[in-house]
Amino acid sequence: MIGVNGEKLGVLSIREALDKAAENNLDLVLVSPNTKPVVCKIMNYGKYKFEQAKKEKEAKKKQKILEVKELRVTPNIEEHDFEFKSKNARKFLTDGNKVKITVKFRGREVNNVKSGENVLNKFIEKLEDISVVEKKPKLEGRNMFTILAKKA
Repeated sequence: MIGVNGEKLGVLSIREALDKAAENNLDLVLVSPNTKPVVCKIMNYGKYKFEQAKKEKEAKKKQKILEVKELRVTPNIEEHDFEFKSKNARKFLTDGNKVKITVKFRGREVNNVKSGENVLNKFIEKLEDISVVEKKPKLEGRNMFTILAKKA
């Protein structure tokens, strides 16, 4: 049994332990049920639970939620549009987000998959100084995509 201030009170019966906890107007909390003898502690359980919840909330606040930003382009994208999209992708990467670049094929464009792959490779080349390819260009249905993440 462990006391209020962390001092060891020795091995006590359940009745004695409950009486000691009632004396101090606190709770008897089972700390380690699998040991011989079982370890119990006298503490304010409500306060303990509140502090645990507070710690969890603080930890949640500090963690960064990673987003995947998507840029959609066509296989025959113009130079100005390409520059604009790559500038946005660079901004997303510097903010710490991942970037998913999707080439959408319309109509008969799906017959010329190579042009879409060239566009994605051009994006990868343009952003290689600050990014690393997480997923290589892959065709799924009428879309081809790649995922870029910020370099560590």
